[in-house]
Amino acid sequence: MKRKTWIITGVAVLAFGGVVALFEDGGDSTTADKARPSATASATAEAEPSATASEPSSVVPSPDAAQTAALIRALSAVDPGLTAKEDRAVDRSRNVCSDIKGGRDTATVRSNAKARFEGGTVPSLTDGQAANIVTAVQAAFCD
Repeated sequence: MKRKTWIITGVAVLAFGGVVALFEDGGDSTTADKARPSATASATAEAEPSATASEPSSVVPSPDAAQTAALIRALSAVDPGLTAKEDRAVDRSRNVCSDIKGGRDTATVRSNAKARFEGGTVPSLTDGQAANIVTAVQAAFCD
């Protein structure tokens, strides 16, 4: 009989907690405010075009089929593990291209490329391999 009482009590506590949760006012207001854009923010965004819209050179291109094949060959030459998942390799390469187009300095581009491509099938890369990745991305589609 004691076991049944404990079960009923536990269910009652959970039910009460669920009802209370339904009537809470949202908790952290900063999170809610971030989720909903303000009217002034949307008006400002519409009034001022973004820098990327006016600068076509900062748009990160997607490689076509021939460029993708060239990229995969070049990355495989650096380390075959880099292309174990070709879609992921292309996405990471586009991020490298974004750094290049964004005007980041060479050391930062290489460091970011190394961080993006390390892990999984390639536990570590040398600085030279990172430089070769950047060269492969530039030669394949990000000129």
